[in-house]
Amino acid sequence: MMISTFSRILFAPMIALATVVALADPSVPAAPVPYPDGASGEVQPFVHDPVIAVEGDQYFLFHTGPGINVWQSSDMQHWTTLDSVFPEVPQWMFETIPGFRGHLWAPDIYHHDGTWYLYYSVSAFGRNTSFIGVASTPTLDPESSEFGWTDHGIVIQSFPGLNNWNAIDANVIDDQDGTPWLAFGSFWGGLQIVQLADNRIELAHPDAPEVITIASRNPGPAEMPDGGYPEQAGSGAIEAPFLVYRDGYYYLFASTDYCCRGADSTYKMIVGRSKSVTGPYVDQNGVPMNEGGGTLLLEGDDRWYGVGHNGVTHVDGVDYLVYHGYDSQHEYAWARLLINPIHWKNGWPTVTRE
Repeated sequence: MMISTFSRILFAPMIALATVVALADPSVPAAPVPYPDGASGEVQPFVHDPVIAVEGDQYFLFHTGPGINVWQSSDMQHWTTLDSVFPEVPQWMFETIPGFRGHLWAPDIYHHDGTWYLYYSVSAFGRNTSFIGVASTPTLDPESSEFGWTDHGIVIQSFPGLNNWNAIDANVIDDQDGTPWLAFGSFWGGLQIVQLADNRIELAHPDAPEVITIASRNPGPAEMPDGGYPEQAGSGAIEAPFLVYRDGYYYLFASTDYCCRGADSTYKMIVGRSKSVTGPYVDQNGVPMNEGGGTLLLEGDDRWYGVGHNGVTHVDGVDYLVYHGYDSQHEYAWARLLINPIHWKNGWPTVTRE
């Protein structure tokens, strides 16, 4: 995400019906009001940028927050807080990114060959002074003797004026040949993809990575007259790529317009597809996503003021869209977890809030 509400707010866990997060503000009700959306209609946590992993019969939710917030559930309905991935945010992150405030953004959780990899974003506010890092653990079960996060540091980094992309909002997918790819990006020149090394913790070609644009809201060159690139985000509001392979196509989910503005949020989700993991991705009208295309998947309404930054979780033969929405029934319209099944029709995903 480009600008996180979590970067300005402290959280403390509380228990109310299900375990939920309550903001450390005495004016905020202890228990959020229930709402009818999500997996069951139960109270759901406050989150930004959620992803869910399944290990055994347990679900693990990761989202933006101090050290990356983690929750556990047996049914995707009742959630209990766990320790953060980084209970103490490492000092080297603050030293690497001036302006970093301690909130790690937009996690992605990925499993390969017996290891879980957690990709996270560290960034300065409103700039592409950013990097994507990765940590790993053999299991997500905090009760297991094998549990424990090992941080491997930076995978890819962006620099103001040097890169026309922003190294945040990671998502990793293996193509049909087993090659790992990292999709990422927010604002600037849009969404990118780059090949990972087989170890999943570094780029395949770190000295000369081929970074490919797969979606953009700023078609055409963005290079500045002096040969550099813009150091501010600009109006190219697209972020949060998430890739899914299904029936011969790679599907690229993305979020457009503006998050994090409460009732003024205009966040929405779009999708396109491609026969190749590196694109080109096109929408249902055949418009390439790297030329501004994208079929609308879901947008805000009077109940939810903007929805977006999705992941996709596969459970018992069903794909679920996992995302956040700004809640009109909450005094401050804070973002909450939303989960809805994806229905595939004529080769395209559709989602209806139920």
